[in-house]
Amino acid sequence: MINLYNAHIDSLSIHRVGNKSRNENIFLSAQPFHLNDEITPLIKEYFLKPFRDKEENYFQFTNEVDVEFNPLYDIACKIFDAPQTIHEQSKKITTLLFEQSAHPHIKSGEVYVVFFDNMMLDNEKTTAIGIFKSELKHDFLQFQEKESILEMIIQQGINLNKLDKGAIIFNKNREEGFKILSVDSNKYDTKYWLENFLGVDVLADENFHTKKYLKFCQNFAKDVVLPAEDKKEEVMFMNRSVDYFAKNDEFEETAFLNSVIDNPALVPEFQNYKTEKAPKYKIEDLTSFPISNTAVTAARKSIKNTINLDTNIQIKMDFINPESAEKFVEKGWDEERQMYYYLVYFNKENKS
Repeated sequence: MINLYNAHIDSLSIHRVGNKSRNENIFLSAQPFHLNDEITPLIKEYFLKPFRDKEENYFQFTNEVDVEFNPLYDIACKIFDAPQTIHEQSKKITTLLFEQSAHPHIKSGEVYVVFFDNMMLDNEKTTAIGIFKSELKHDFLQFQEKESILEMIIQQGINLNKLDKGAIIFNKNREEGFKILSVDSNKYDTKYWLENFLGVDVLADENFHTKKYLKFCQNFAKDVVLPAEDKKEEVMFMNRSVDYFAKNDEFEETAFLNSVIDNPALVPEFQNYKTEKAPKYKIEDLTSFPISNTAVTAARKSIKNTINLDTNIQIKMDFINPESAEKFVEKGWDEERQMYYYLVYFNKENKS
């Protein structure tokens, strides 16, 4: 879990890369940029806000032979070992990015290399390297008094509310290739940023495993439980699944199945579905792993737990207390009306 609010920018270097296929050049600043009290909070928010607003999906540096042969990994190690060299190292980082900027779709832009301290990751303070790129330029208006009129001037600049590309390399897990977060607002060139430049792969940690397994369960509920049972059982299966993850520190598949599947006939269906679909979610050999509370919290927000009826009525189930729906909600068939119904038991209505 990360906390970026108290992060401090210790150093900032700004360069520019063009597109090699269009014969655009690279510009490397001779000195680091001198921040002032006016710019610092704005640029810090520009860099870090996208990472606070998205899920924590970590990456790590990789290489076909060994991670030490990843050039950006090597540069990151040198910076963490000697932070005072970051400006010179930032030129190498920008040059690496320039070498990958040959595809016609790649846009020119400014590159920012930042050394952060006072980062919080997994409840520990650490340092980090930020690599950010601004690409898209936006028109904006400036106004200037000229004699008796107010003139309107059109200029171009970057939108501080939208970072185009960014990566934060945390000084953690060096031997495995560090822990890295990445954002990319322009999806048309994802390989350029993640694969060609950063050279990273997904970090398969407890957050990744928890998120992927719950997503797999969500699709099993939709593809198997719903056709075999009904909408209530689909929702209830996911209620029980989330409840299991929320109440346990470790996932164990046999215990999980015993806890969440009421109909024994669905157990072999689950195993068959996993054999078929597991590679898509990268959980082929996954039967036990530590559970990430962060991923469970995110799943609660994203997984639908509502039964929508064609009579414009909704029944919302509770992920916190899934047993309530099993005890107090019954489904039946009314012969006279020729309609299904849900019977809901309660003692009193909550006033809030």
